[in-house]
Amino acid sequence: MNIYAIGDLHLSNAQPKAMDIFGEHWINHFEKISSDWNARVKKGDVVLIPGDISWAMKLEDARPDLDAICALPGTKLLLKGNHDYWWSSMTQINALLTNDTYIVQNNSIAIGDFVFCGTRGWMFPQDNSFSENDRKIYEREKMRLRMSLDSAKKDEGKRKIVMMHFPPVYETIQDTEFNAILQEYGVEEVVFGHLHGEILKNICLTDLKIGSVNYNLTSADYLHFKLKQII
Repeated sequence: MNIYAIGDLHLSNAQPKAMDIFGEHWINHFEKISSDWNARVKKGDVVLIPGDISWAMKLEDARPDLDAICALPGTKLLLKGNHDYWWSSMTQINALLTNDTYIVQNNSIAIGDFVFCGTRGWMFPQDNSFSENDRKIYEREKMRLRMSLDSAKKDEGKRKIVMMHFPPVYETIQDTEFNAILQEYGVEEVVFGHLHGEILKNICLTDLKIGSVNYNLTSADYLHFKLKQII
């Protein structure tokens, strides 16, 4: 079984959004992703999508985007990003998902020798714009990460892989509370996204290892719209 990851798909099939406003490399970006995906992913493989899946505001408008993902090969695991405003209840989303496609939200999913967990995450208290409201979200996201990892205890002995949307660490900020939780639970790999554009010129988060955890930035544009093989 191969495990791949790619985040920040930013699909908009219901109400097409011109992605070239973010740069010409975004033109036909999902065609590039799909081509690479179809060429590499086989039945039994897993693809992790850590957030910012669709620009839709309502679940009904996200359906064409979810259908496009469901149609791709492999087992697909989806996580909520900060732009996934369409994300509603697990029951409502699961009713639309087909072809081995699932969501990770306060739970864990065991496949083969691995168990997959995750939460969206949030900005760090070190950020200059961090507010009291951000503190509430930050604390809630720490709780949700623990909840997901606690769920994985029923699958003791399996290797833990975590999805987050926001970076749980930076090159310059490694001693974070998210990192402490991930180390505590013995997580092996973490995939995340959220970072785009000019900021990508000033960072290098590929294969960043802190303690026992490997951190993988998997924003679609950072990966040049090709899946990253994690395992």
